[in-house]
Amino acid sequence: MTPTGLLVIGDVVTDVVALHGGPALAGLALGTDTAADIVLRPGGSGANTASWAARLGADVRILTRVGFDTGEWHAAELRRVGVRPHLRMDPDRPTAVVIAMVDATGERSMLTNRGAGGHIGVDDWDATLLDGVRHLHLSGYTLFAEPGLQLSRLAMAEATLRGVTISVDPASTGPLRAFGPERFVQETLAAQLIIPNLDEALLLSGESSAERAAERLSLRYGAAAVKLGSRGALMAKDGKLTARVPGIATEVVDSTGAGDAFAAGLLTALLRGADDEAALDAGRRAGAEAVTAIGGRPRILASELGTDQLYPLNTN
Repeated sequence: MTPTGLLVIGDVVTDVVALHGGPALAGLALGTDTAADIVLRPGGSGANTASWAARLGADVRILTRVGFDTGEWHAAELRRVGVRPHLRMDPDRPTAVVIAMVDATGERSMLTNRGAGGHIGVDDWDATLLDGVRHLHLSGYTLFAEPGLQLSRLAMAEATLRGVTISVDPASTGPLRAFGPERFVQETLAAQLIIPNLDEALLLSGESSAERAAERLSLRYGAAAVKLGSRGALMAKDGKLTARVPGIATEVVDSTGAGDAFAAGLLTALLRGADDEAALDAGRRAGAEAVTAIGGRPRILASELGTDQLYPLNTN
């Protein structure tokens, strides 16, 4: 029987999301209080992608590292949306935390502490994670610390030996620039698909347009799906554009996780045999749904929440 599973290697994060009414960081009142709606949500690029893929019907598991403070809560949140979590608990470090400040347009600025997630490594790997897996998806954040880089190399090598296809999401331009764009490409050439946003695509390719960036990156990887936000997305294969879809008009509440949802929609569709245009369409629809709610995960009814989900922090 042909494997159908999706394995994600990436981060789990405790998101503290603050929605304020001003424009970007200029809306913050320095030296005093700024009124904001503040919520706590499970997040992390890898975990968001896994959760959206499970929501869309994929058989998903995730390998990640969590801290002593909120690890059990994160495991429960992943299981609740259908993800099979393979969580390594770090006894000495907290789970990664991101403070996301979201302005009136839904755009976000983030403060990040990678916590336990920055220490995931080869000791967390088990070759049986690839059992039943057809596709491996790597969050780029995993590569930005040496232990995670070693893990990524090992996972991609074993996936390649077993005929498992690979994709990678570059994650964020800041750490990507610090890591080195060309170095990132060289480290991830085992992947057959890269899923950057526009800024990441331009940085990695050295090009000045989304089309040329996608074409150039597809020559390196085989395929490139470039996320264009409200303008949709495009796909290139072997140096040629193969598909493009426009954006979907929607009210943006919070853009956190939209790119992760796009990746999930795209990959789930590709695993089902969709063509490039249909896969891009599935990605844009998931991304459009993601921006209509606070946080980076699929919307969950309030009736499904218990007190353990509402108050996850360990106050000991």
